[in-house]
This record gives sequence, C-alpha cells and structure tokens, in this order.
Amino acid sequence: MNKQYISYFIAILIALLIIAPSIAGAAPKTDCIVPDYKNITACQAKNILENKNVFLLDVRTPAEYNYSHIEGAILIPLKNVPAHDPVNLSDDQLLPNRINELPKNKNTKIVVYCYTGKRGSIASQIIVDAGYKRVYNIQDGLTAWVNAEYPVVIDSEKWLTNYPHYL
Repeated sequence: MNKQYISYFIAILIALLIIAPSIAGAAPKTDCIVPDYKNITACQAKNILENKNVFLLDVRTPAEYNYSHIEGAILIPLKNVPAHDPVNLSDDQLLPNRINELPKNKNTKIVVYCYTGKRGSIASQIIVDAGYKRVYNIQDGLTAWVNAEYPVVIDSEKWLTNYPHYL
C-alpha cells in the first residue's frame, strides 16, 4: 500500500475518532420522563365530556368530593390528604388498589381531575401504567373548571364555609 494512502487513511481514522463522540452525544436524552397522558384545559375537558363514552374520575378525598364535584364524576381517591379530609382511608380504598373499577375497555377516554392538577397528574400516570391509552388530566383541576364558570354539583353550606372566595 502506498505511503500516501496510509497517511490519508490515518487522517480519516483520526477525524472519525474525534467526530464520533460528538455525534453520539447529540442523541436525545432518555433520562427525561415524558408523561403518557395528556394535560388539557378545562375548556378542552368540557368538550371531551360532551361526548358519550367518557369516564370522568375525581381523585380528591371524599370530603372534597362532597363539597363540590363535576356532575357525573366517579370518586376514587388517589391518596389521603389530611389537610382536606381528616378521614384516613385504608390503602384498599385508594386508586392504586382500585384500578379494576375503571372501564374494562382500555381505549375508553378517561378524564381525571383533582383540586389543582397535581394529584390528577399522578393518578393519570398510574392509569396509563395500567394500560389505558386515552387519559386526560385537567390542568389546574377543579379550580380551572370553576374559574371557567362551568357547572359543579355543590353542597352549598359546605361550599360557603370552605370556599367563600369563589362566590
């Protein structure tokens, strides 16, 4: 082999050794977790709920649900929240152990909400992890729903006592 070709070969080899690590570093990072559910606005949730075959899930505490909830919502609390409800539910009464109460069809649209959207996000991921494909979390939860002036079922006496700033 000609010395000139060997020089070119070595130059190309060195260039590849220099460039290859930077190309590998350009690959997308996989350590960032992207939720498999979709965060939606109260307006988008209202539009979805106008269609039939939608499962509406309230993941707040029983006391919060009794104060107010979106009509047609099924209550399956995500966790105990002593600041909102002094009753301490057992683990078998919470969402992680009640997934079997969700629709059997994993393609059913499920709209999830809580008070501010945080518990709804956690619950939505649990539901997606259980194999459901069409899960939607209302961003900012019931707060956004009420601020958009959409209707809620309320216990007026409890509402006045606990949420007077919304009247």
